[in-house]
Amino acid sequence: MDKLHQQILAGRENVEIVLDNFNLAWERQDKTVVELAAVGTFLHNIYNGMENILKRIILSKGIEIPNSATWHKDLLTLSSSMGVLSNALSDDLHEYLTFRHYFVHAYGFMLEESHLEDLVTNIPKFRAQFISETDNFVKE
Repeated sequence: MDKLHQQILAGRENVEIVLDNFNLAWERQDKTVVELAAVGTFLHNIYNGMENILKRIILSKGIEIPNSATWHKDLLTLSSSMGVLSNALSDDLHEYLTFRHYFVHAYGFMLEESHLEDLVTNIPKFRAQFISETDNFVKE
């Protein structure tokens, strides 16, 4: 197994651990600020794990990650322009990037369950699509 494949598998394993914990927090009936902060943290971690995988793939192709204030957005753009991700998935993941930015700069008590609902509901679909698309790119 090559180094890139090992790094991708390690990143996916970390995301799976986060998802297990994420589900525990989200499935609670009466979510307090503590559970909502945990859900926010786990959403941030899941997106961060996807970013780490994208960085590994791009670096393995000898391309440097843009070093700018907008590098997170630039990474998504670069990933779709290189064909690592489809434009549709890149657009969908942009919502998680936006949340990531909000989460980093906000306070946990500001999170509202209703605002997290779409992000939470869509994460299994986007995770599966992310795995499929990154696998297809790496195999080429």
